[in-house]
Amino acid sequence: MTGQAGVWIDHRKAVIVALTEGSERTSVILSRVEKHPERSGDSPMKGAYEARQVPADDSRQRALTGELNIYYDAVNAALSSYQSVLIFGPGEAKGELHQRMLKKKHSTQMVAIETADKMTDPQVAAKVRHYFAGPNAATPR
Repeated sequence: MTGQAGVWIDHRKAVIVALTEGSERTSVILSRVEKHPERSGDSPMKGAYEARQVPADDSRQRALTGELNIYYDAVNAALSSYQSVLIFGPGEAKGELHQRMLKKKHSTQMVAIETADKMTDPQVAAKVRHYFAGPNAATPR
């Protein structure tokens, strides 16, 4: 395992920036998750309402969880060859990825997990370069 990587992640997209001996490579992994499930269908106030017309919340949640697991496994596999990893992003996905990596006994050293707003791919690359070139590079957290 060599090099460092940073990943900006949310539930729809992961931007991975890999830094190895003088080179930088950016890759994007897209999830197939559109959005968190919401109940749909007729309301009792507007017309017929039967349980069969509206998919069960638990089955929709299982489908979402299955898609996220596939997505996190793909990101995990892309990060597995790096010595140090910085994880950042706007929502819960960064913590979910971290927990999945711990569960899978990922041998990569987690440098930090940070909250960051929406960013463009060049902004993600600049943040990763700055993080690993700065004073944080010598002192992992």
